[in-house]
Amino acid sequence: MRKIGAHVSAAGGYTNALTKISEIGGNCLQLFASPPRNWSSATPGSGQINEFNKLKEVLKIDPIYFHATYLINLSDNERIGEFSKKILIDELNLAPKLGVLGSVVHLGSFKEKLPDDVVFKEHPKHTTLLKNIEEVLKKTPKESLFIIENAGTHKIGASLAEIGFIIKSLRDKRLKVCLDTCHLHATGFDLTTEKYLDEFLATFDEIVGIENLELFHANESRDERGSFRDRHENIMDGKVGSAVFQNLLSHKSARDKAFILEVPGVDKKGPDAENIKRFKTLVV
Repeated sequence: MRKIGAHVSAAGGYTNALTKISEIGGNCLQLFASPPRNWSSATPGSGQINEFNKLKEVLKIDPIYFHATYLINLSDNERIGEFSKKILIDELNLAPKLGVLGSVVHLGSFKEKLPDDVVFKEHPKHTTLLKNIEEVLKKTPKESLFIIENAGTHKIGASLAEIGFIIKSLRDKRLKVCLDTCHLHATGFDLTTEKYLDEFLATFDEIVGIENLELFHANESRDERGSFRDRHENIMDGKVGSAVFQNLLSHKSARDKAFILEVPGVDKKGPDAENIKRFKTLVV
């Protein structure tokens, strides 16, 4: 069975996210552990944790991932950096209690364009970034994955070279990657043919390591390829194109991966049954 799901709201309790994803036809899930635009860490009680674990087994929802707050910036060496580390440490310590594999993380921004000749060499901004990630890994359980999401704008992780630099610098098996199709499209990658996809995944393997690919965010885009704009659209309604999803769903390196939809929904209320249905029709 293919793993197709979505990021759905956990408003009112984590079990609500399980119920919602099951109702719209998904069998895997992404959710926020805590509100995505503040620094509050989640502190569910044992009753909530037990209820979640029982229901996910009943509904057969697997795998499950957290998505970290949007406020994180791990290249910051002051207040924001400290907040970023704390909330990730709390989240990755919570994850195993709920059977959540780990957190998908936007690494943040350098807030400036680094000179080309130092982007992947020793530089204070990169030193801070690597030290902060390393601290999070040291203070969290070995079974919790730290999953770097590729960026769709001019932020950390927009290039494979940058993601590869981070992973190869830290050499920790818990560092994985989530590839977002909207973000790949925004940064100029063309995956519309099997040949292009083969070439991209070969490059990914060389630079990052295909063994580090954990999951996909399956998202359409409102903008043209190479726009560096991150505006998601519903499946079959955007500029990425169904061929990209068909190619990914049939590729040997992606068949066993989870595909998580982060789309606005036909009624603008988030991922829905219609988008899951559309995506499933692309499985060949």
